[in-house]
Amino acid sequence: MKFLGIIPARYASSRFPGKPLIDIEGKTMIQRVYEQVKKSTKLNEVVVATDDSRIEQAVLSFGGNVVMTSGHHQSGTDRCAEVIAQYRDYDIAVNIQGDEPFINPEQIDLLASCFADPNTQIATLVKEIIQDDELFNVNIPKVVRNARGEAIYFSRQTIPFLRGVQKEEWLQKQKFYKHIGIYAYQVDTLKALTHLPISMLEEAEALEQLRWLENGYAIKTAITNHETVAVDTREDLDKILKLFFNK
Repeated sequence: MKFLGIIPARYASSRFPGKPLIDIEGKTMIQRVYEQVKKSTKLNEVVVATDDSRIEQAVLSFGGNVVMTSGHHQSGTDRCAEVIAQYRDYDIAVNIQGDEPFINPEQIDLLASCFADPNTQIATLVKEIIQDDELFNVNIPKVVRNARGEAIYFSRQTIPFLRGVQKEEWLQKQKFYKHIGIYAYQVDTLKALTHLPISMLEEAEALEQLRWLENGYAIKTAITNHETVAVDTREDLDKILKLFFNK
């Protein structure tokens, strides 16, 4: 089974334009992501997927693999599907966020392990929530899993709702999980996903993965203990510099 790691990278970001090319202690963010992903023991190859020539040149400058894709994709999933069409001898596509410069490669390996089960169509990661500020933060998607470790539902609201329990006691009464936004797909499944129309639940929650659940696809989850730190704003960049470089 061959795994292709794909890092979608857009220059146009409403909150932080050009963020793949920001400097993080002497390296662009996309280079730091790429180098971390290359440390995975499961990926056979890694490629950046972009629609911007500036990002393409930056990746080529540090010796990375890059593919130019359409500028009309609505999601990283669609961009990954275009890439996998050019890499025909791969079985699994792994969609890795391009704004996590210190992603732990063990997370990628854990995700890949989900495909030891040949019935796995889609896989993603979750992490147990241990703090109230995360539990009730609507910007952090939550997920409920079934007994087989598959996602039942994703929501920006806190799920499950504990009826008759004070909110400050919820973490003592129930395990809650947040979603870590990294995916892997069987190649045929990935291709099929791009043809699904936007669904009612996806539109309601603004969560793409609900489209897949609503159309009957199973999403296998694995529990990670590693935290992820994404750069969505300049304030996030400041946090990264303090956390990893004591700046």
